[in-house]
Amino acid sequence: MIDSKIKYKEYLKADKAALSIHGSGVSLYIRELVAPNYIWKFQKRLRKLEYYKNCKKGFINKAYYFWLKSRHRKLALKLSFSIPENVFGPGLSIAHYGTIVVNSKARIGKNCRIHVCVNIGASGGIPKAPILGDNVYIGPGAKIFGDITLGSNIAIAANSTVNKSILEDNILIAGSPAKKIKEIDVSNIIPNLKNKSF
Repeated sequence: MIDSKIKYKEYLKADKAALSIHGSGVSLYIRELVAPNYIWKFQKRLRKLEYYKNCKKGFINKAYYFWLKSRHRKLALKLSFSIPENVFGPGLSIAHYGTIVVNSKARIGKNCRIHVCVNIGASGGIPKAPILGDNVYIGPGAKIFGDITLGSNIAIAANSTVNKSILEDNILIAGSPAKKIKEIDVSNIIPNLKNKSF
């Protein structure tokens, strides 16, 4: 969770790397003016909201937070993202525009790559939502719900339904209901992990 300005900058840097956005300063600013990357814009606003929600106090900062939230909500509606603050760790990579719905009680670790038509939510009137580890790839159409926990360095195949805890790391899970298919190296499908040890 972002709890300082240093953490805020670290999250932005990790998200930028996860989205493979290169350059900085004036060149990046001009590129964003000419051909905006709306996913990067969304993620920057999300991180700024988290920073103001968690770190800034006082009436003026709270008023600014609500103004930011209003602007962020408009962009979220345009992109069909329903992603609340303080859910994803650093290194979030939203792969494409399209419907993504995430419960505010879900917790997802660092370096998550998430695709369209994903739903991460509660189930059966129980307010608890999934907790996912680090370095998780979530394929298009995956549904993850309930009071469950998933391990780290895993891939969830497209259109899978995950409704029970799977604590094993370094695996591919798939199916409806999902189960372990095989062991994998998730760095082959999450590009920004190639040069990292985790």
